[in-house]
Amino acid sequence: MWKNYFRKSKIISVDIFDKSQLQEKRIKIYEGSQIDKDLLNIMDIESGPFDIIIDDGSHINNNVITTFNHLFPKLKKGGIYVIEDTQTSYWPDMGGKVSERNNEDTIYGFFKSLIDGLNYKEYMISNYSPNYFELNIVGIHFYHNIIFIYKNDNIEESNVISNGKRMF
Repeated sequence: MWKNYFRKSKIISVDIFDKSQLQEKRIKIYEGSQIDKDLLNIMDIESGPFDIIIDDGSHINNNVITTFNHLFPKLKKGGIYVIEDTQTSYWPDMGGKVSERNNEDTIYGFFKSLIDGLNYKEYMISNYSPNYFELNIVGIHFYHNIIFIYKNDNIEESNVISNGKRMF
């Protein structure tokens, strides 16, 4: 599917099953787990940094979050990180929780927790030190069963806050 959608792109993939028979000139498939940090590092060394990362993996909540925490830093500035089939955030057998929808152990709970960081320059906290995600996420779009996270320098200044104090 990705081969047909991204007709001129080099596609790098990881799959828990051996899919090497599907490799061709512009498609490289690594065999392993999406949460194997050593494998993800090898992929980055051999093929990164990445323009687009699409998590269409296990859909297990913890795996999605672990993979994002490890791969988002390997995404190029201006890149897009996509997570699909996010409905598993509500499925207990996949690590989801329907009664605790803001639980940061679920896909939606985790990504909702990043929203405030888009506006860290508006925090009324003097000498606030932003974390990596606050400095590098400039947009998060939520759609039905899919999330898009946009990476770039999040450095836009507040027009009313300076060093944690409102100027009017």
